[in-house]
Amino acid sequence: MRVLVTGGAGFIGSHTVDALRLRGYQVRILDALLPPVHTSQVLPDYVPTSDIEFVYGDVRRRASWEQALEGVEAVFHLAAYQDYLPDFSTFFHTNTVSTAHMYEVIVKRRLPVRKIVVASSQAVYGEGRYTCPEDRNHLSRFSGRHRGEYPGARDGSQMNQGLWDILCPQCRRPMVPQWTDETVVNPQNPYGISKYTQEMISFNLGRRYQIPTVCLRYSIVNGPRQSFRNAYSGVLRTFTQRLLTGKPPICYEDGRQLRDYVSIHDVVRANLLVLEDDRADFQVFNAGGDRQISVREYARLIGARVRSTIEPQVPGLYRVGDARHSLSDVTKLKALGWKPTVPLEQVVDEYTAWAVEQPDFRDYSEEAEARMVAVGTIRKAVPLVSSMRADGPDRAIV
Repeated sequence: MRVLVTGGAGFIGSHTVDALRLRGYQVRILDALLPPVHTSQVLPDYVPTSDIEFVYGDVRRRASWEQALEGVEAVFHLAAYQDYLPDFSTFFHTNTVSTAHMYEVIVKRRLPVRKIVVASSQAVYGEGRYTCPEDRNHLSRFSGRHRGEYPGARDGSQMNQGLWDILCPQCRRPMVPQWTDETVVNPQNPYGISKYTQEMISFNLGRRYQIPTVCLRYSIVNGPRQSFRNAYSGVLRTFTQRLLTGKPPICYEDGRQLRDYVSIHDVVRANLLVLEDDRADFQVFNAGGDRQISVREYARLIGARVRSTIEPQVPGLYRVGDARHSLSDVTKLKALGWKPTVPLEQVVDEYTAWAVEQPDFRDYSEEAEARMVAVGTIRKAVPLVSSMRADGPDRAIV
């Protein structure tokens, strides 16, 4: 079977290409090699050129799809635009319109595509699911796995004051984040909205034209080959760069945000599972780490693994559009036989060992932060309450 991987020269794409080759698939890559992920129009060294086909093209252009889809039986649509910049149209052209192009070409040309796997994101949840442990009366309105509240985005006045927690709409006490399953979607930034529209296109057109389609909502994926320059590639990249150049990690908000980081190797296993298992057809699955850790805890873990005693700093900065907590429930994907197996310590060790061997490794974080400050994506809070502290407990109870 010939499989097309869009974005196959990137982070998740290249690891997926490796796994497909080992499985005996014929692989074709469609990639435009665009910055900030890539620095030149030359394929990275980790992309094999001997036994893969490479199509240089842009998923935003129908002609690129027409060339790349010829003779293909399955597609991993992994190419995406991810950033914190206010490039609103770029999110939708790259993530949403590209998906429409893919189905349009397949349908109009009657191509024999047997499976499509689309990369989505936990960003479609926005703030996800929360409960209020203090107010039992309003909790009685909910039942089963839907129990809880799905709040909207925190407003600017709250963030400007350094009030980070999601508050109960009735009692105004801080709410507790819960693991969020696939049933409720509430995207709150351009990236999340573009990913959800991508899902809607995929499932509607996939069902209408009998093209088995699966969407995977990745949590924060970590591992080798993550771009050093892409601000969206996460804190493992940023914290490693800073610690290994003698600088403290910078935690936004209060550093107590909870996340579920997942290894690239676990994500690739999920990719291949849903490609090969018909039970996954026309469904969406979370692919996450199944463990929660605060950003500040992760900074300290990375510091310990690289033998640094530098403590993280919490200067009261925040990013517009960030979710307070992001925790994806992977129960549904586990039912197909998958589970995350790579511990965070191994994730960090593998990434740092790879990073320091790269000729372009250095600290890019200050450049990225300056750019986001200039466009208003990163802002400084001015707390009204002087008693706010950044040295309290890291964990929330989940």
